[in-house]
Amino acid sequence: MAALILLLGLGLAGGGAWLVLLGGSWFYLLAGLALLACGVLLWRGQDAALVIFALLLVGTLGWAIWEVGMDWWALAPRGGLLAVLGLLLLMPWITRPLGTTPLRGAGAALSLALLAALVTAPLAMLRDPHDITGALPGPRIAIASDAVSDAVPDGEWHAYGRTGFGQRFSPLDQITPANVARLEVAWQYRTGDVRGQPGEPEETTFQVTPLKIGNRLYLCTPHQAVIALDATTGAEIWRYRPDILGGLALQHLTCRGLGWLPAVDAAAAPPTPLNQDRVARARAAVPGLPIATEGATTVECGARLFMPTADGRVIALDTETGAVCSNFGDGTGQINLWANMPNVRPGGYYSTSPPVVANGVLVIGGTVLDNVSTTEQSGVIRGYDARSGALLWNWDSGAPETTAPIAPEAFYTANSPNAWSILSVDAALGLVYVPLGNEPPDQFGGNRSENVERFSSAVVALDLADGGLRWVFQTVHHDLWDYDVPSQPTLIDLTINGQTVPALVQPSKQGDLYVLDRRTGEAILPIREVPVPQGAVEGDFTAPTQPVSALSFNPPTLEGRSMWGATLLDQLACRIQLRRLRYEGRYTPPSLEGSIIHPGNFGVFNWGGIAVDPERQIAFTTPASLAFVSRLIPRADSTSLYVQGDSPPEGALPPLNENFGAPYAVEMYPFLSPIGLPCQQPPWGSVAGADLTTGQIVWRHRNGTVRDLSPIPLPFRMGVPSLGGPLLTRGGVAFLSGTVDDYVRGYDVTTGAQLWESRLPAGGQATPMTYTGADGRQYLLVVAGGHGSLGTRAGDHVIAYALPGG
Repeated sequence: MAALILLLGLGLAGGGAWLVLLGGSWFYLLAGLALLACGVLLWRGQDAALVIFALLLVGTLGWAIWEVGMDWWALAPRGGLLAVLGLLLLMPWITRPLGTTPLRGAGAALSLALLAALVTAPLAMLRDPHDITGALPGPRIAIASDAVSDAVPDGEWHAYGRTGFGQRFSPLDQITPANVARLEVAWQYRTGDVRGQPGEPEETTFQVTPLKIGNRLYLCTPHQAVIALDATTGAEIWRYRPDILGGLALQHLTCRGLGWLPAVDAAAAPPTPLNQDRVARARAAVPGLPIATEGATTVECGARLFMPTADGRVIALDTETGAVCSNFGDGTGQINLWANMPNVRPGGYYSTSPPVVANGVLVIGGTVLDNVSTTEQSGVIRGYDARSGALLWNWDSGAPETTAPIAPEAFYTANSPNAWSILSVDAALGLVYVPLGNEPPDQFGGNRSENVERFSSAVVALDLADGGLRWVFQTVHHDLWDYDVPSQPTLIDLTINGQTVPALVQPSKQGDLYVLDRRTGEAILPIREVPVPQGAVEGDFTAPTQPVSALSFNPPTLEGRSMWGATLLDQLACRIQLRRLRYEGRYTPPSLEGSIIHPGNFGVFNWGGIAVDPERQIAFTTPASLAFVSRLIPRADSTSLYVQGDSPPEGALPPLNENFGAPYAVEMYPFLSPIGLPCQQPPWGSVAGADLTTGQIVWRHRNGTVRDLSPIPLPFRMGVPSLGGPLLTRGGVAFLSGTVDDYVRGYDVTTGAQLWESRLPAGGQATPMTYTGADGRQYLLVVAGGHGSLGTRAGDHVIAYALPGG
């Protein structure tokens, strides 16, 4: 026992001395010295060892409460190991040789110290200091169902966010706080598409939110199958498997959803014909790119689905049969997104998100490879005739004022900001809203053009008819942190000073919710320009200020006291890292020595976005908080592997973060302790309710357990991140399946209280949806397929829940 205490003391004293030299806390050095004294005395058989340990335990308790207050999950690692050692020191084989007992002398002193710790523990568990309690307002305005749903029937779900508004709100109200606990599995379906296939990237994920049209569900799978199911029974109706080009340079492999066009009135104007020169050039750009109609069942389509594919196409399918539309794409059944695209590299560009379809126009963006090179494809946004597939317009951020269809022989601006996330549309205003990312590389901006500086990490409003730019709002100036605009803009009408204002709510990775007038892009809730840390690497610069919204989930600035770990030792290691790395708060620039980026590029919000209730004018949100480290590595040439090292990716998969052509490669990793735990104290994820008319965060609760994150399945509710959006219903219940602990949960929208949960067979990193079946019951639909990068369990499950009966 003495040897163990001496070893622990050496570790704390040595690391503590290092921390003191770095300007950090003296506690660890003093605690290490106390343990060394205790160990020596114990080795000599002197009962004073127990007195020293008792004083250390009491001192640690006082220091811990001074640092973090009565926060159980912050207190536990500070005192847990010492409390266990203290209990061991009271065992008879220790106390007898020392001539003491737990009830007298030195042993009694240690017993009292342990009693103080044991009394403190349950007291700290009684209240969560991070918790915010309150009640969101009830309905403020009555909205007819057709107004809420943009002419979508109450029991259906016609777009990724149910409508083009991206609200993720359903007017269904069968499921309520009073009965949600009675939800049970109504049916399950297995797609047969599970990650782990040859040639796929690590980030292969089942992220789809199905559509519900009539009594059918339509969904896509990671490996590009499209499936129609009976919405009431889950029975498969048809399945379409496209031929996909092999050898793709994929960073992601997913399909978040499908677009849909209802049948068009026969009296409508004829569709726009395709430019044959453009078709021929696009076909020649990628030899061997499959043509959807070749070898497939085809039909002339009325209503149709649109499926983006990993090899850079959009395929049109008949909703009734799954057959390829022969009256689309000049008989090819597809749009070839490689038309006019520079730097052709199949797999390097495609749309992971569904297109938006409104007023007869299909609008689509696409993802480009992050941090591979400076010669990637264009982030152009294109509008097509949804009936013919003909190009109507193109908005290229490199030439933002020219939107007429590009000449067949010309190319869009290479390596420009792209829209990999989900677009929104207001058909009545005739505007489509586009969340934009950054120009690669993300962490170095010394060579960016004037237009890139204007449009990177911004949301833009484009004219649906001609692609003209109507307004732009930039969420990050000169983005060096991979703070793409990650989420679908959410459209909602708000009552402000007695007036109805058409609003857009834009979640961001840095945690701000920007509430804008969607007609003009002007702020509804105040936005301040706040000074931020300065000092970029050679050849770059930093913006002097960044926009901060009045409604913000920006996590607290990291301090020594907010470092965490399972024990004092790994907490000490995190404190040393915090001091050694560059960190000056949010927007600390990347550096050669390594910078802590908090929040990291996982984001406070990501592609799942938020859900809003248009009647209550509130938001249900899922903020996360994880810090990352970003270290720039000077490049001597444009070919050497600086990050991948001796483990280059297999086959055609791209070497991420090498930044070929840029002056720096970038190494990025989570800010973790030596044993792989987050260096920042929990909670790392929560659910929160906000009033969109005032910007007030009304309630906030830690959410999710570490059951599936720890070697032993411990159901500790520490608050874990989620990936995938929430769902709101008029019944007053919200649902979320994206937490990394493989549960779907239901919450009281008013207070945020958790009302129900169900264990999932795989990670549920997708956004759930709800609908009415042919039997009149309201169903909750959850997709559980896991997420490759997060490491959640893989699966292929589609699960429908409903109340008993019917």
